[in-house]
Amino acid sequence: MERSEAIEHIEKIVETVDTDTMPVPVREIWVFGDVALGLDPIDRLDVYITKDILLRGDDADRETEFVDTHAVKGIGKTVRAAWADEHPDLIRANDNGYAAPEKCLAAHLLPEDEPVHLEVCNSSFEDNVTQRLRGAMARDAYEQILDPRGVCLWIDGQRSTEAFRKLREGEFAFPTLPAALEMLGMDDEKIDEAAEAVESYRRRQEGTTVRGDVV
Repeated sequence: MERSEAIEHIEKIVETVDTDTMPVPVREIWVFGDVALGLDPIDRLDVYITKDILLRGDDADRETEFVDTHAVKGIGKTVRAAWADEHPDLIRANDNGYAAPEKCLAAHLLPEDEPVHLEVCNSSFEDNVTQRLRGAMARDAYEQILDPRGVCLWIDGQRSTEAFRKLREGEFAFPTLPAALEMLGMDDEKIDEAAEAVESYRRRQEGTTVRGDVV
């Protein structure tokens, strides 16, 4: 993907979150990886969204209605019923038949069949980077590491004009992935292996992908 096209996608995501009803409340929008590093072209566009969890739901008594009409559970509990009313074609469910916030966000925000990856979590990017690294180190599952080289573009309704400017100009200075992992406290003897696992995993991904986490 050309860098200019990637940034257009990002701007559209931010504008959509600003103006549309979302399936869940969105608190932060980050980009990380290739586009943050200033590469052109980029292999994949990586986007991170911090969302709130709908603990009691906005309209839980409507769940049965959506089970009847769309065969999907959890509308009004895990995903806003108001959003489902406006975008019934974008409702997505997990394997258990429950509305999946991360998949609904991806359907609403991402271009189809483009090399774009979306990470969705209730935790901020920086906190989740740490959590994922700890988990990956404990299990030797290094492909699960979240690339820490990210840029926050939007938070709580406020868009960072300066961050967008620097992103367009490629002005952000980040270390290599091994150096970034070292800064986070990873053991020296595991760093190169971990960095290669992350890059190998990314190279194997195709099209639009999404991952949802709860921390």
